[in-house]
Amino acid sequence: MATHTYRAIDAVWRIESAKIIAGLTRVVRDVGLAEELAQDALVAALERWPESGIPENPGAWLMATAKHRAIDVLRRNQLLERKHQELGYELEAQEMTVPDMEAAIDDEVGDDLLRLVFISCHPVLSREARVALTLRLIGGLTTDEIARAFLISEPTVAQRIVRAKRKLSEAHVPFEIPRKAELSERLASVLEVIYLVFNEGYSATSGDDWVRPALCEEAMRLGRILAELAPREPEVHGMVALMEIQASRLHARVSANGEPILLLDQNRALWDQLLIRRGLAALERAEKLGRRRRIGSASWSSMASLES
Repeated sequence: MATHTYRAIDAVWRIESAKIIAGLTRVVRDVGLAEELAQDALVAALERWPESGIPENPGAWLMATAKHRAIDVLRRNQLLERKHQELGYELEAQEMTVPDMEAAIDDEVGDDLLRLVFISCHPVLSREARVALTLRLIGGLTTDEIARAFLISEPTVAQRIVRAKRKLSEAHVPFEIPRKAELSERLASVLEVIYLVFNEGYSATSGDDWVRPALCEEAMRLGRILAELAPREPEVHGMVALMEIQASRLHARVSANGEPILLLDQNRALWDQLLIRRGLAALERAEKLGRRRRIGSASWSSMASLES
């Protein structure tokens, strides 16, 4: 029974963690603190759910628990501000009351999640740091899982994540969706990170395996999330189409003994028809949006050329 509960907690965490961290980040204005508060809620679930059972709405339970912990932190900081005129974390208003805090955290999470995506992929971070932080905050992967996925040591991944969060804090990166003037550049950074994850899965640069389907699946999941959060961005749908169509051939790209199979020699019966349909649907959406806005075809053709 306990094993079943722990598996359920893990599944819920992977689905809900990004939303929880995003909602908390908007209020506490520190992605590192937000992740700590969310992790505290996860620990509480691990302690209580095996005895009390899984709540009817586990995601809401985690959010409520994290919210109350955030409110406690903000209350302590407000007290410090009154006593010492110092507040550890930037607040949206100097005199924020507890109801205001609760209302802020209970707001619609869609925009918050999009903001968190843009923060995780901020150009101030190195490419490696963006990948690690995105998989951690948005993908919900553990440090060990990220390390195994990219065949690097766990301490290396942990250092990248810690340094990335510190750099974002030191650079005072605002928790906001970029304005139009910089949206294109920032969106390109987000798309680059997601596609880097996909391409590492589709054509591994290290290790004994030619492909790593788990990385492809994680990149596609991130791409689909971004497509829902930014439905009017043709480049996003173009990237999703590219990944879905490429991934449809994963099972046909490698032989039983692990050798690569060229496109002309692949068994097309093994191609995933569902992914093909999804990819074509995403491509159609990109084309329709592109009639009103020019699609950066040069960047996408360069990405497509990475495919073997």
